[in-house]
Amino acid sequence: MIKKKISMKKLIGQAAEIKARAYLEKHGLVWICSNYFCPQGEIDLIMRDRETLVFVEVRYRRRADYGESVETVARRKQQRLIKTAWHYLLETHQVDKVNGRFDVIGLIGDKIYWIQNAFEVQY
Repeated sequence: MIKKKISMKKLIGQAAEIKARAYLEKHGLVWICSNYFCPQGEIDLIMRDRETLVFVEVRYRRRADYGESVETVARRKQQRLIKTAWHYLLETHQVDKVNGRFDVIGLIGDKIYWIQNAFEVQY
């Protein structure tokens, strides 16, 4: 049997996503899926907030010495998230059926910061 070695960074990221999911569920959001992959990129969490699909980027930092974790979602990353969300909506036949928004969950140590509607699609 071949065992795949998982990096510490990957394990920390997975733990942050689990913590973010639990936090969002505690605030009434319903989990749809985690780690949605397509050629355009990945979305950490897809949740439902009433009639809105929420595409969530999770960022973790051990300390805030070099800035807040939510500040690391730059324009390029936003564009990849938008393209990945479009892919998800097309694949699930929901393009014209739901509203969507992009949230960012920043974890710094044990603190959680939730930015709803962190950025919008620019046409």
